[in-house]
Amino acid sequence: MKKKKLLKIFIGIFSVTAILIIAGGIYLKCFLPNIKVKDMEVKVTPERVERGKYLANHVLVCVDCHSKRDWTKYSGPIVPGTEGMGGEVFDQKMGLPGKYIATNITPYTLANWSNGEIYRAITSGVGKRNNTIFPIMPCGAYGTLDDEDIYCVIAYLRSMTPVKNDVAVSKSDFPVNFLVNTMAKEGHPSTKPSMQDSLNYGKYITTAASCIDCHTPVTDKGGLIMEKAFSGGREFPIEGGGTTVSTNITFDKKTGIGEIDREMFISIFKSYDLTTYVPANIEKGAANTVMPWTMYAKMDTVDLVAIYNYLKSLPPIENKVVTPRP
Repeated sequence: MKKKKLLKIFIGIFSVTAILIIAGGIYLKCFLPNIKVKDMEVKVTPERVERGKYLANHVLVCVDCHSKRDWTKYSGPIVPGTEGMGGEVFDQKMGLPGKYIATNITPYTLANWSNGEIYRAITSGVGKRNNTIFPIMPCGAYGTLDDEDIYCVIAYLRSMTPVKNDVAVSKSDFPVNFLVNTMAKEGHPSTKPSMQDSLNYGKYITTAASCIDCHTPVTDKGGLIMEKAFSGGREFPIEGGGTTVSTNITFDKKTGIGEIDREMFISIFKSYDLTTYVPANIEKGAANTVMPWTMYAKMDTVDLVAIYNYLKSLPPIENKVVTPRP
């Protein structure tokens, strides 16, 4: 009798657990993400297009991931004519829990998107099909920016030359294919600080450029180790072979950029301007970098100065990393 009673208890517990798991799976798949599309008008003006072009190419560098990069050259400059076409693959070879493919962000695809849908995708990480975009795109950072800057990016995307390129759907591996829907977070926009407010404006531009994402080491599960923010050490597999490691950009004098003055900081970025810089050829498996130097090279000097000032205001962290150079 006791055995039968225990068996009934076990079956009951198992049944309840199974029901809860199934219910949880249905909730994650069918009811999340729960971020509504806002009804908004975004006027495409020349001023917005120009500002959006600057942000998308040289600060947020949206065009970096959503184009084809030539990894036979140092820093993987964008292949002309592929701007915004999507198709770049970020997958398990990079330590990611699935196969994620950058979408086509030219009007070839976005013509069928409303302004609210584009806004939601950029600031909250939710696509047109109410699908969660795996946060390899730093939507968390973009969601804190000034709405006007996001409107400018939308205006620029609307103005891009359509590039016909149908992109496959991204897919997460189990169990992330269920958990990914918990990763979408509604954005909380801020007001862009005045350029005269040096540190806060510097924080704003540094956030927009997502410097922290690449220059912060991560846990085994991919989360940023915030107590080592900006201290480098994150590894990135390079297409064609090899691995690169992000630099320490805190102002530690031994292992960071503490010995680099403002003029040198600016000149390093500007030295990669494609109007004068010819990217070095990289043999397969040789040292390269994922840092889109040729895109950041055209960042306004005032913004580079702001980033420098903000980074200098942060606590220096000793973290020696070895990074390949061309």
